[in-house]
Amino acid sequence: MFSKKKKIIVLVSMLVLLVITGVLNVLLNSSSTVTTTNTSYDYSTSSFFTTSRQDRVQTRNESIEYYNQILSSASSSEEAKQNAEAQINSIITSMSMETTMEGLIKAKGFSDALVNYSSTYINVILQSSQLTEGEVAQIVEIIQSQVDRDIDYIKIIPVE
Repeated sequence: MFSKKKKIIVLVSMLVLLVITGVLNVLLNSSSTVTTTNTSYDYSTSSFFTTSRQDRVQTRNESIEYYNQILSSASSSEEAKQNAEAQINSIITSMSMETTMEGLIKAKGFSDALVNYSSTYINVILQSSQLTEGEVAQIVEIIQSQVDRDIDYIKIIPVE
């Protein structure tokens, strides 16, 4: 049905759209939110985390739906079906790892965390104005307890 190059292009395009959506959301929320009270400020940050999670879920659901169509298509080659199954398993693994790491980070006392896990990098976005060295060390320890990843591939970003 689709060549391997086309599949990769579609996946990369979806990932780029997800990133663009997240960036636009942050920019639009930060420029349109009046921070006259602390409550307004918290709402904006909370909205960022909620919207980012919703975008992530929606993108992954669309990807899984795409792969399920490949699996159910009679015209799909056996190789395409195996690749689709592998991609679905990879998405499920990422979802599980992210949820686990987010929960562990929140258990350490952070009010919210968003983890984006890929085969190469792990990005951790935390609801915090700034982080101490000890907090960064705690987060790195949590990530490394779940996956064998060098610190150079873990990015921790505090968001007010």
